[in-house]
Amino acid sequence: MALMRVTSPHTHNRQTTGQVMQLVLLATLPGVLALTFAFGWGTLINIFLAVIFAIALEACALKLRKRPIKFYLNDYTAIVTAVLLAIALPPYSSWWVILVGIFFSIIVAKQLYGGLGYNPFNPAMVGYVALLISFPVAMTAWPAPIHLTPDAVTIPNLFDALLIALTLVERPMIDGFTMATPLDLVRQNDSLLLNDLMNEYPQFGRWSGSGWEWANLAFLAGGLFLLQRKIFTWHTPVSMLLAIVIMSALFYDGGSSASAGSPLFHLLGGATMFGAWFIATDPVSSAVSNKGRIIYGAGIGVLTFIIRKWGNYPDAVAFAVLLMNFSAPLIDHYTQTKPYGHNNSK
Repeated sequence: MALMRVTSPHTHNRQTTGQVMQLVLLATLPGVLALTFAFGWGTLINIFLAVIFAIALEACALKLRKRPIKFYLNDYTAIVTAVLLAIALPPYSSWWVILVGIFFSIIVAKQLYGGLGYNPFNPAMVGYVALLISFPVAMTAWPAPIHLTPDAVTIPNLFDALLIALTLVERPMIDGFTMATPLDLVRQNDSLLLNDLMNEYPQFGRWSGSGWEWANLAFLAGGLFLLQRKIFTWHTPVSMLLAIVIMSALFYDGGSSASAGSPLFHLLGGATMFGAWFIATDPVSSAVSNKGRIIYGAGIGVLTFIIRKWGNYPDAVAFAVLLMNFSAPLIDHYTQTKPYGHNNSK
């Protein structure tokens, strides 16, 4: 009797890590362009400096660990981490702010844990939160959208933006048109009806923040592109966005002074879409199974709204992601997939 050789089913993906990271970089392009159009050259300068610092620090860490530098740099993960952190930072951030953030992202959150695949926390968000806690003034100095800038204030061109980031010139042109973000205005409001607040401050657009609406739609487009290319599944981003919609709908009272904003305000405000499609979907620090990803994404959405509504920070995606990174191993433990050929997950 002939013996039949039985092998386990496998999925095959011809894309390397480097190719996947290149697609992620490509998907961020619409959002980066929208931020540049709304706030000026600052985001591009952030990305330029962050990428340089990330490559240098990654190379130094790999050399100290006696790992092949070129091999690991070719996976583009350091560049992706740098780009994601740079997008999250306020435009025109000083070089030393970017350097400190990259140090925490690349060295502390990634290399000290063993490199790619061993980091329990999202590296970009570790760098962002470290900066937000350490330098709250610098991290909340968001410029106003360009179309709201007073005529007396000069918008920096690309070269001037680089000089400002390198602290080679003074920052009065930037400090002259920094404004509180719409999320911060809503969080601090305790006297005006929501419609009156939105009519009084020019930072608000039709549904959410002026400039932020288009940036969120652009990041949504980039995320859908990655979803279509099967870089990740729908479970985490959709459950996160759905949780934000449900929470904001439950606590939306029609627009009183105590209102935290409508569901549409939260979907198109702050880093919602950027966080849902580019941060929460990190395969290393998130849950593994589809059921676990739904729980993981929903937890990020719930925590994001809770911190926005009752916390001390206007935008809470980074904190929510890191808190759920803590919970990912526990979620994985209780949502293990059933091994092939077995009746249960144990």
